[in-house]
Amino acid sequence: MRYSPGRPVRGAPYPALLRYACCAAFSLLLCSCGAGPQAERENRQAEGSGPPAPYSIVFVIHGDGEYLYHDTSGTEYQADEEALAEAKKIALRNPRAEVFVFHQIPRKHFLFLFPIHDGEFYYFRNGRLIANESYWRDQGESPLDHEAALYRRYRAGNPRPSLNLFVYCGHEIPEFGGAGYDASFPDRPFTVRDFAAGLQGFTGDSARFDLLVLSTCFGSTPYSIGTLGPRARYIIASPDNLHLSYFDLHALERLDLSLQDGDVPAFAKKFAHQSFDRLTEDVQTAVSVAVFDVDRVQDFLHSVRGAYGRTLTRLDGETHSSVAAIERCDCADIPAYVLPTMHDGVEVLFRPARFGRSRNKQDHSGWECWKEDGSQAAPSPPSGVSLR
Repeated sequence: MRYSPGRPVRGAPYPALLRYACCAAFSLLLCSCGAGPQAERENRQAEGSGPPAPYSIVFVIHGDGEYLYHDTSGTEYQADEEALAEAKKIALRNPRAEVFVFHQIPRKHFLFLFPIHDGEFYYFRNGRLIANESYWRDQGESPLDHEAALYRRYRAGNPRPSLNLFVYCGHEIPEFGGAGYDASFPDRPFTVRDFAAGLQGFTGDSARFDLLVLSTCFGSTPYSIGTLGPRARYIIASPDNLHLSYFDLHALERLDLSLQDGDVPAFAKKFAHQSFDRLTEDVQTAVSVAVFDVDRVQDFLHSVRGAYGRTLTRLDGETHSSVAAIERCDCADIPAYVLPTMHDGVEVLFRPARFGRSRNKQDHSGWECWKEDGSQAAPSPPSGVSLR
């Protein structure tokens, strides 16, 4: 059929295509709305078919950013997708655990018109996938509001687990500012304080996770540990750059064997050793993994809170480029932080980089600071990889 300008063409395909697109989008919406009740029915059926799960793991995997990397052969990988696959494997290999997996993904549109869910949720119980549904994460005041709501919905009616673990995989969580953390929502900030508020949505006002694995770069600053401490008894974090922002997670398999005695400190140390060994095999940069007993580090945090708070206040007033130019350092390199309580409640594994000016550094306190102008380095402790 030839198109004639100025004259309507009967039977043109565009209205039909638009109607088809609307019907398809509406069908997708109906499917997503129906996923929740169906999953709840399956969850209730699972409750009656097996014993209560004494172990609980929550994975939040941030994928709304740049997570592309290449291995030594040049093969491309998405680090968040690799972490998601590992979390699912862990869930299937835990016959006495419930596992919640949240994958935060970039915002997309169907036919460039209709927004698609930007979160994917998986719920496993006793080694079985019980529910899988998409959800919206671009609404609510906290970036973790919807994850916490799903967690509470699927936890409702289940006995409280005897051991409760939380794993966050993503980029460094900013101590201030935080705009642009989610590539899809550049104007919505995400900071350590926002993350702590999100954790409270999972635990409630008074409860704490037994172990928080903060699988990010620069996760063990005095401010980060102090802010997240009320939400966890023990924290595993890296005070330095963390290769691909991820720890090795294999230690989380078969919690019924590795945590049957409930010894969380011993398990945290085992997790740290396994991650450290894996990282030192794969990378030539510095590797550091620290385990924090939150209750025991409080004296040190109280002593340095004022000094570190003043540093953050000054940095918060700087431009982004100015802050980016400031180096990080071991807090032990700044005399004001070298206190008798500095190593209380901290266990550290450290290996220096194989190259560069820090290759001769042989120990780390586990605490990471900002190296502002005028900071003077303290002498390095004795050599050797240490686990205090």
